[in-house]
This record gives sequence, C-alpha cells and structure tokens, in this order.
Amino acid sequence: MNRFLSNATNRIDAKGRVSVPAAFRSVLVERNIQELYCFQDFVFPAISVGGLDLLDRFERQIAADDPFSPAANQMSLLIHGGGVFMKLDAEGRLMVTDFIRGFTGIANEVTFVGRADHFQLWQPEAFRALQAQAREERKLAGRRSE
Repeated sequence: MNRFLSNATNRIDAKGRVSVPAAFRSVLVERNIQELYCFQDFVFPAISVGGLDLLDRFERQIAADDPFSPAANQMSLLIHGGGVFMKLDAEGRLMVTDFIRGFTGIANEVTFVGRADHFQLWQPEAFRALQAQAREERKLAGRRSE
C-alpha cells in the first residue's frame, strides 16, 4: 500500500501536536518521505501534505509555461507563497501551526484525508459537510465514477 486512502480524525494535544494516523505514516515510510511539503489547497479549506515529489510536480508544470505568464505567476504564488516544509516528530506527530489553523479553521481536532499521492488536513465539520455535498452532487448527476 503506497497510497493515502480513507480518513481519520485525531485530537490535538495540549502542546499543539496531532498524531498522524499509522496508515499514513506507513505510506510516508514506504515512499521515503522525510520532509513534508505542505501547501494551502487551491480549492478546499485544507492543507495538502506530501513529499518533495509533489512540489517537483508543480514546479515542472510552471517550467512548462512561460515563466512570466500570468498562469505561471499565479501557480508560483499558490505553491511557493502558500507552502511550508514540516517534519513529523519521533512519535509521528505533526505540530498544528498557525499556518494550518489560520487557513483551515482547525481548533481541537484534525481530520486526515487521503488523496492518493498526498493527504490533507481538514477541520472535521468542514470535511464532513463538503464530502456530503460532493456525494449529493454526484448522486444528482447520476454518476458513480468517471
């Protein structure tokens, strides 16, 4: 298993740390991800977390464009200006910083959401509401998968 799947909610401790789910830590080990690239998601009120390969993918996308184009500048603002590097501590916990709290509204709990090659940090109620909305929209459109 080398993909981030499913979701789990964990409580933030008194020191502002949250344990990353064991299944997600296993994927990080399997993919040899030691430094986490974290950025403010483009669409959702969530922080996306992955390895340097994720940042590399975005930078290749920018390099394929004219570096002075509005699209390349906009992408750089999002992935560089809205990103930070983080590391897990020895017990597999992540510090829930103001960068994370300010963008997501996370207070006491974090919902970890698998997104295949990365995972996201969500405020639990926001995740449940947007997941229900997505499920309802697909149901109304009569789509199971496309």
